[in-house]
This record gives sequence, C-alpha cells and structure tokens, in this order.
Amino acid sequence: MNKEKIFLLLATGGLVPIALSYGFDPKTSMAFLFNIEVNSVESSHIFRAVMGLYLATATYWVIGAFNPKHTTGALINLVIFMFGLVAGRFLSVGIDGNPNGVLWLYIILELGFGLVGLAILKARVKQ
Repeated sequence: MNKEKIFLLLATGGLVPIALSYGFDPKTSMAFLFNIEVNSVESSHIFRAVMGLYLATATYWVIGAFNPKHTTGALINLVIFMFGLVAGRFLSVGIDGNPNGVLWLYIILELGFGLVGLAILKARVKQ
C-alpha cells in the first residue's frame, strides 16, 4: 500500500466518526460533545446535512485511495477541506472566543492532516 492510499484511508477513518457524531443522532451527540441543544427539525436538518457533506467527501477520498486516476484530486480535495475547516475554526476563535477541548483537538488534527496532505501533494509533483 502506498503512502497516498494509507493517508487517504486514515483521513477517512477519522472523518467518518466525526460525521456520524454530527448527524446520526444530533440531539444526543451535540448535547454530549458540545453542550448544544438541538431542539428543532431545522437544527437536526443542518447537522445531518453537514454529516452528508462529510460522508460524501470521505467517499471521494476512498475512491482516490483505490483509483489512481482520482488520487491527486482526492488529495487536493482533502487539503482544501481540512484548511477550510481550520480557517473557519480560527475565524470563530477570533470572533467568538475559545472553544472547548474537543474543538481544539479538531483544529490540531485538521491542520495536521492539511499539512501532511500538502506535503504528499508536493512530493507527487516532484516525481
């Protein structure tokens, strides 16, 4: 197994539980993880849409892991996805203040995955 395949599958393995924590049962998971009360259809709808977006993205990473024609595209997608999350989280820290420890862990992991993905992409270009 090559490093790109391992990396894409590892990132997928990390993203799927996060996706499910947002949308599988948002009333329970959001209260437990973030002390967020999900008390309307609209709130559940938003969290389940985020879950769907995350799962669709993870599906593309799996496709990229197993189909060399899509590996570079999946890596680019992963880097943009991770850095987009980090940018939004840093914006929130600046505007809204300090989040809980789980969200800081997400920031660290997303930044790390983005940087590693970028390094893998740069190495692919040099080949």
